[in-house]
Amino acid sequence: MKPNNLKTKIFLDGGDPEETKELIKVLGFLDGQTTNPTLVSKNPDAQKRLESGDKFTSDEIMDFYKDVVSKISAIIPEGSVSIEVYADENTTASEMMTQAKRMNEWIPNAHIKFPTTASGLEAAEDCVKRGINVNMTLVFSQEQAAAVYAATRGAIKGQVFVSPFIGRLDDKGENGMDLIKNIVEMYKKGDGHVEVLTASVRSMDHFTAALGLGSDIITAPFKLIKEWKNIAMPIPKVYAYNAKDLKAIEYQELDINKNWQEFDIKDELTDKGIEKFAQDWNALIK
Repeated sequence: MKPNNLKTKIFLDGGDPEETKELIKVLGFLDGQTTNPTLVSKNPDAQKRLESGDKFTSDEIMDFYKDVVSKISAIIPEGSVSIEVYADENTTASEMMTQAKRMNEWIPNAHIKFPTTASGLEAAEDCVKRGINVNMTLVFSQEQAAAVYAATRGAIKGQVFVSPFIGRLDDKGENGMDLIKNIVEMYKKGDGHVEVLTASVRSMDHFTAALGLGSDIITAPFKLIKEWKNIAMPIPKVYAYNAKDLKAIEYQELDINKNWQEFDIKDELTDKGIEKFAQDWNALIK
């Protein structure tokens, strides 16, 4: 069962409802799940279809995605389920909003995922006004997180997640955990309407460090959460992390009450992430 002293929400990062069921049996609880085009492409049913040489039409893949998240939602009705819009470098805010409104009707507990780009932030700003929950993904800088806060002012707590990807920063030789630490610190100056969702978690060190930092949410693969369960679900009382030879990411003094357009949100890793998700999605379509 869920430890009494666990304040961080635990999400599964995956696209297979059977995995969701299994994790709940193993862990005893689950607070939510994050999905994306790459994870949906790895769904066993999608893989079987592709292996038979039969790809999806555009309508069929959306129906498949809806079916996947509907099953997950039914398994964790009290939790959040993140659904990601399709976006490439040319997708406009209006196009993202069209998808968001449709996806938000699929299940009652959706958070719609947008890339943290100008178009994504514009769409998120509109969503908040409409009462739609959002999860701003592919975050790699403190300025991007500041822009998310600014773009979603007026939201209530629980309506907005920000998802910094720590593993991909580590791949670049930078200390991804520093970004989580910096965003958590920066948000202390605000009203608490954005929750930090630690993503791209690759190791138990990442997982326990995020717990020690007090990240609002952690999303992780099945194997890693199961490993945490198997070592008796440790919850560090203080933050401790061995960054080894990773380059430190320095804290920036930023005014999160500025307009979001004033922040420098351009990041190469965000662009690469959008490209990868689009490729994985398009690989499913005829």
